[in-house]
Amino acid sequence: MSEFIDFLKHKYAYVALGEFKPGKFPEAQKLYEQAVSTYTSGFKGAYLLQKPGTDEGIAIILWDEIDSMEDNISEAYQAIINEMSHLFVKPPVTSFYEVNSQITAAKSN
Repeated sequence: MSEFIDFLKHKYAYVALGEFKPGKFPEAQKLYEQAVSTYTSGFKGAYLLQKPGTDEGIAIILWDEIDSMEDNISEAYQAIINEMSHLFVKPPVTSFYEVNSQITAAKSN
């Protein structure tokens, strides 16, 4: 029965929408990847999206629970985020979302 309960449990997505100073997206991407690499427990995956031809982006980080993100804020992570902060035009807009559907592509032979 616990497998069925686990199946019903939703993941959470931390979503940040931001814009970087002109030409700073590649540097921000490198720092984002470093920050995400510090995550351990509860981390389920991450995406960084860039609007073509711009320095606008969306970061999506998937967690098993909202508290998992806070549990992963280490000194190393905080140092990377501090280094990234000056690259933004203004602070990003952030929110948590419950992941209600996840659809993956069918495997082809």
